[in-house]
Order: sequence, then C-alpha cells, then structure tokens
Amino acid sequence: MTSQTKYIFVTGGVSSSLGKGIIAASLAKLLQAQGYKTTIQKLDPYINIDPGTLNPYEHGECYVTDDGAETDLDLGHYERFLNVPTSRSNNITTGKIYQSVINKERKGIYLGKTVQVIPHITDEIKHNIKLLASEGDYDIIITEIGGTVGDIESLPYVEALRQLKWEMGKENLIVIHLTLIPYLSAAKELKTKPTQHSVKTLMESGVQADVLVCRTEHELSHEIKEKLARFCNVNSDCVIESIDVQTIYDVPNYMHNECLDKVVLNKLKLKYNQPNLLAWNDFLKKYKNPKENVKIALIGKYVELQDSYKSILESFIHAGAINEVRVDVVPVHSEYINSKNVEKKLKSYDGILVAPGFGERGVEGKIEAIKYVRLNKIPFFGICYGMQMAVIEFARNVLNIADANSTEVNPKTKNPVIDLMEEQKSVTNKGGTMRLGSWKCNILKGTLCHSIYKSDIINERHRHRYELNNKYLGQFEDNGLIASGRNNDTNLVEVIEIKDHPWFLGVQFHPEYKSTVLSPHSLFVSFVGAVIKNKKS
Repeated sequence: MTSQTKYIFVTGGVSSSLGKGIIAASLAKLLQAQGYKTTIQKLDPYINIDPGTLNPYEHGECYVTDDGAETDLDLGHYERFLNVPTSRSNNITTGKIYQSVINKERKGIYLGKTVQVIPHITDEIKHNIKLLASEGDYDIIITEIGGTVGDIESLPYVEALRQLKWEMGKENLIVIHLTLIPYLSAAKELKTKPTQHSVKTLMESGVQADVLVCRTEHELSHEIKEKLARFCNVNSDCVIESIDVQTIYDVPNYMHNECLDKVVLNKLKLKYNQPNLLAWNDFLKKYKNPKENVKIALIGKYVELQDSYKSILESFIHAGAINEVRVDVVPVHSEYINSKNVEKKLKSYDGILVAPGFGERGVEGKIEAIKYVRLNKIPFFGICYGMQMAVIEFARNVLNIADANSTEVNPKTKNPVIDLMEEQKSVTNKGGTMRLGSWKCNILKGTLCHSIYKSDIINERHRHRYELNNKYLGQFEDNGLIASGRNNDTNLVEVIEIKDHPWFLGVQFHPEYKSTVLSPHSLFVSFVGAVIKNKKS
C-alpha cells in the first residue's frame, strides 16, 4: 500500500515490564486490520547471541521461529497477535551485532580503520533494521528497543535510531515512547515527573518522542494529558492512555479507542481506515463469556516464573475460547511430587500437561504424575521433555524396565529409552545447536493424532537434543504405546499416544509456538475438548 517502508520505533522509560511488546503488537494488529502489511522487530540489548542458553528464570521462555531462531518471548506475542510467522531477522541482539562487526574486522572489511561504536556498531544496527524490509516488502515495520532509555546497554540502539530519524525524515519514521505514570496512594495523585524525566533522557540522546503511551492504573485527566504534552514537546492528542485491562487481548481495542492508530498513520502521512476487528472481537466475546470452567495442572520445574511457559498459557486461552470454556491453568512444581503425595496433589485437576524442560531436577515428579494420569484415565498432554518422561514412565511401569531412563538424566543408564540424537554427539557448543525450527512429521492414519490434524503430513517447530530410542520401539508398540507421528527422513519418533485412554498424547515438538488468537492450535483445542468431555463423564 505504500511506496516506501515506514518505521515506528517503540522505546521505554521509567521502568521495565511496562508492556512495550504488547503495545507494539496491538498497534501492529490495528494497522494490519486496515490493510497495511506490518511486522515487528525486537532489538535486545543483552550481549548473549540469543536467549537459547539463558535459564528460563532469567529471561522467560525461549521462543523458536520456523527458520530455527531462538528468540525473545516477545516474538511470540507478535505472532499470536498478527497470525503471521516471524523469522531470525525479527530479533536482533547486541551479541549478534558485535559478533558480525568483529567477524568483519577479522576479515579486513573495514580496511584497517579503527572499529568504533559510531559508525560501525550503529551502522550494523541500521543495516539489520533495514534488512527486514527487503525480506518481506512491508508497508510498516515496528521496532521495539528492549530495556529502558538511559540504560548503558541501550545507548547504541538509541543512537542508531537518532541517525535513522535524521536520514529518513519525520514522515517516514516516528518514535513512540512508553512510560509510567505512577499513582501515589498517600497523596491520591498521579505523578507526571517520572515521565518528564524519561522524555528528557531520551532527548539528551538526540531523540524526540512523537507519541507518548502512558501506563497507568487510573484514568488520565485532560489536565494531565495537557501537562505532559506541554513539558514533553508533543501534541495533546499524542498523549495516549494505557490503563490496566482484563487481558492483553483487550489492548488493541483500547489503543484504537485512544486513537493511537489514527495518530500514528497521520504522522506517517498514511490513510486511516476503520480497522476490521470482527474475528478478533469474536474471540474476545467467547473468552470473556465461558459456559463452564476446567482446571488443568501445568507440571514443570520453572513454575515460579509464569513467563517460562508463556506460549503454553496463551495457547490454553486460545483453545479455551474456541471451546467456550475458561481454562484455569495451575502451575505445579514437579520437584515436590512423589509417589506418596501424587494423588493428593493431582486429584482435583481435570487434565494434566507436563511441560518442556531440561536436566534432572524434577524428573521423578513428572514421571509419577504421568503414571497417575495414565492409570486414572485423566487427559494427558506431554510436550518435548513431557513426551520423553511419558516414554520413560511407560517403559518402567508397563514394560517393567525398572532402570529405564534418559541419557540426559543418567548418562550411564543401561536402558536409555531416551537417547541423544546421533548428530548431537559431536556437538560441543551449546548455543544454537539443538534440533531447531520447523520439521516435517508424517502422521499415522487411524490414530488420535491424525483425527486431530486431519492431515498425513504436518510441520512443527522443535527445540531439543534427545529422542525416543528406536531400539525399544518394537517393545513399546507391542504393549500399546503407538508412534503416531514420525519423521520419515530421520526415522525419529515425533508423537506418541496410548490406546484405551480418554486422551493421552506426547509430542516431541512445541505446538504452543504456533497457536495464535485467530488460529488456535488443534492439539490444544482437542486436549481442552477432551478435558471437558472427561469431566462430564
């Protein structure tokens, strides 16, 4: 729709975790709903190459794209809102920037020049920002700069933004600054000074915000908006209220009511159209008006931080809306489950999901939980490590292989029913070397999995090093565990299920990465449906 790609940058001030990713995704949704081809990019200021080696407690879940990039969890928000896949070009880290610059220096590309933050680092940042436009022919690219203004780590990105704004012109690039308006309960007053200082800090780096989005717990009066406009050099209609709402999926509508999309398009000299949000609002209606509740336990080892399983939690929201039920997902720490307390801990749940993870901590608790749901006919869903634990449980308690294990947990086990993939045995570097990205899977006809996907071949995203050991596959299948999904090229088992059970399915891949508001993942939809049915029976 546009002759030139337009850019919107989203920066943050005062505090982290204000929701820059949600604001960026909501604005992108509104622009997309008006016919503009839109995508979002995240610039992360940490020096890690990617979040793949970070502990989930440190950074939340690691989100994987179709092309095998391990990225920031905000890319999950982008995909869930836009229903469009992202790629490795949508997430740039300081580590990637410096690695690229250093590699160029080693090759002599800089012709003996002294390599500096300006121009070499900032030029590399600008190159990566513009690269996305060439790959997708986008009308508008929204770029979120991680962290807050004033952080040492963010300064090169802010400087690159300053240069781009000067080079592109004010009609082709605008800056949205997300900031906090705190409420002092003792004074019963909203305070604007933190925002003023945040804008001042941004201006000290040479960047003037065009639009202010103000996170607040209370409505902003006309007087406060006028005050912010006066002191922050923006028009009063460019001061946008972002109050706390029931769900993140309400934010696009709220931003539309605040005219954020209209203000942005006006500044970019683009035509405003009434956004088509019919399907989006149909989802919201179903989500907010459930006919009943179901209670599902999410059994994992990182449950103290809900962002560790962000995509799974959002997938249950999508699947719940389709099934017109409220899915109450309760985190249960696997480290504290054992054979003596498993019934007490799990008997109140309508379904069980055993989450992905790595390492030996909490393994035995997951295995006990799976044994309980298998024997008591409770719907079970195992993802990645959860599937592997289901294989171990079946081997121990059905095949009577008492010492069955994964070589990840016990490298010396005599019965490695889960083993390191052959191509992984020579890998020494941990970062970016797992089986990553979208892989093909052939589905066996006549199985539960085939009835869900209604397809012979699927593509799903992976993130793992260990797989079901095919040496044991014959024993498994002879005793009722079905390998219903396999990669025919590698002969790896991707899906397992059990007959004579309401719903028992384990997948080696991560279906949660592909669930969106407008395209809920069929596995989650089916699982929630089975939970409802089993609860009523």
